[in-house]
Amino acid sequence: MSTRPLAAILPKEMTELRSRPLFALLLDVQPALAIGKTPGVDRRVGVITGGRFEGERLRGKVLPGGSDWQSVRPGDGAWTLDVRIVLQTDDGALIGMTYRGLRHGPQAVLDRIARGEEVSPFDYYLRASPFFETASERYGWLNNMITVAVGHRLREGPVYQVFEIL
Repeated sequence: MSTRPLAAILPKEMTELRSRPLFALLLDVQPALAIGKTPGVDRRVGVITGGRFEGERLRGKVLPGGSDWQSVRPGDGAWTLDVRIVLQTDDGALIGMTYRGLRHGPQAVLDRIARGEEVSPFDYYLRASPFFETASERYGWLNNMITVAVGHRLREGPVYQVFEIL
């Protein structure tokens, strides 16, 4: 086994994360259904009623019927997200999109978001890791990529910029 420092053996191509924008996504959501404090977490379910996505290589709408199974962790109050939605491109292809995410920040900021107030995206952390499934030959390249999303909670719902990791 090599005893050299790992930084010395990593190729330069592995020392920086490269990405490019894939699309922006806005979700329309109903007020969350509060299941309440279960044995492990405070559980909420957000019903996604629609939305839209726009990017250089694909665009379209979010079909109704998706959901966001949210858990608010005891102790630090961070929210974990578990989302499943179906995207429909402008040319009719269907794409399943799932993502896990995390939202946290100062409690005062999270309270302002909960009240529907405008909050700067720099005042808290909202990130996700989307994955895609499609049978469409035209968009099959989505099946083979890792993406990361930077999010922000607007009054009408969350908005994300999704980046393809190169």
